[in-house]
Amino acid sequence: MNTDAEDFVMHVAVTINLDGESFWSGMFEGTEKRPKTLSMGDYGIRRGLDRVLAVLRQHEIKGTFFVPGIIAERHPDAIEKIMSEDHEIAFHGYSHRPMQTLAKEEIYREFEMGTELLLMQTGKRPVGFRAPEGEVTEEAFEAAANYGYLYSSSLYDYDMPYQRGALVEIPMNWNTHDFPYFAFNYGPAFPIGQSRVSSYQRVEENYIEEMEAYRHYHLTYVPQFTPQSIGSPGKIQILEHILDHLETIRDEVKLVTCEELAQSFAEKQRETAGISCKA
Repeated sequence: MNTDAEDFVMHVAVTINLDGESFWSGMFEGTEKRPKTLSMGDYGIRRGLDRVLAVLRQHEIKGTFFVPGIIAERHPDAIEKIMSEDHEIAFHGYSHRPMQTLAKEEIYREFEMGTELLLMQTGKRPVGFRAPEGEVTEEAFEAAANYGYLYSSSLYDYDMPYQRGALVEIPMNWNTHDFPYFAFNYGPAFPIGQSRVSSYQRVEENYIEEMEAYRHYHLTYVPQFTPQSIGSPGKIQILEHILDHLETIRDEVKLVTCEELAQSFAEKQRETAGISCKA
């Protein structure tokens, strides 16, 4: 049995989904004719990103930014800002189209274009991917493995990293994802049933309550934040307060990027396999 002291510490990987306008154009056809709808995503690039980066800087946290290739292509200055703060940049599709709507060859094309664009923009090949909102497919996992990715952060089926085929999976939790609480548009309707912008205080409490539960059980806390929602003047305080709370227990947790988390997990897997072979 592995009794490494690190196994009894909550790991925290703060993640940012820099969807920009690609969330709306990827989810809904015809949005190129809807400047109001696209402007919500553009807000995340023009205003929200700077606020998110400032809060992470204030708390001395290195995060993982999941970026669609088309956003890196359209907003190279945003990528430069993220890189200047030494955050990890990971792959979030090329066009941000939901992968269950794509044929296998289209999925491979998404990986090819997005991976190469991030490499070109950052000088480093991304090692992790998170599927765009919507469903992920087995073809997407296959493509990720074939393009040499180390990890995925696309599923919700566990609360610690685990090996899924050739990839390390870093699962998430909808309760700690800001976009479902706050994303709203009249037309095209999102959410389809409407009636949502959530209480700021209650959302903040949800994040913190989950954090405390994950700490109690020594799990892996992977909150998600989206600059077009969390980056508004009022909601950025939610992120500030969540990270303020994290600061109070910082001696009891290990802050990591998703890449660091996946590498550590993979190394332990290799060590365990080596011990088994020797036995």
